[in-house]
Amino acid sequence: MEEEQPGRRERKKQQTREALIGAAVRLFRERGFEQTTVAEIADAADVSTRTFFLHFPTKEDVLFAGGRSRIEVGLGVIAERGSRDRPARLLARAIEAMIADSADHDLPVGLAGLRAELATSSPAVQAGLLQRLLPAYEELIDALRAAYPDELDQVRAAALVGSAVGAVSFAALTSLRGGDDPAAVRQAMMTAVETALPSGRRAAPGR
Repeated sequence: MEEEQPGRRERKKQQTREALIGAAVRLFRERGFEQTTVAEIADAADVSTRTFFLHFPTKEDVLFAGGRSRIEVGLGVIAERGSRDRPARLLARAIEAMIADSADHDLPVGLAGLRAELATSSPAVQAGLLQRLLPAYEELIDALRAAYPDELDQVRAAALVGSAVGAVSFAALTSLRGGDDPAAVRQAMMTAVETALPSGRRAAPGR
């Protein structure tokens, strides 16, 4: 029985976190991001404000939930580089893994769509997005550069990451604004990876 306790606690924490995200998405859509308070989100999720702050430092952090873990997914793929992996292919795999994570967590609950809407209408969200994206891009650039120290300098690594991440971001934004369902948004992002990193797809036989 005691061995099951940590597992049950983690499941309960995850359920509370998901409830907070779901409540926030609904309230942000109904009332607007700026007009919604932390207390209202907590109340809608049937938890205390104190519980809210155990999961998220601010309401902006709810909107960007999962972002840190998604970057860790990409960094993990790069860290596990195979001896035959080329830079573009390795980066493509890393971004594909990040897309899969987003498809599993953000897209189904409407978080990605809401974030896309607010990114063009809310200065606070725009600032928060920029504050999170730039350090994340730098981490991916540094990781790719470290994986190929004799092949990529900082500029080339930055060019690869910038072209791929930029393409995926704009493809997702376009698809979300067009009202596409989660499967279509995911496909749009995958197409963007293939377009931005064509040499990152399957190599020709013998290569």
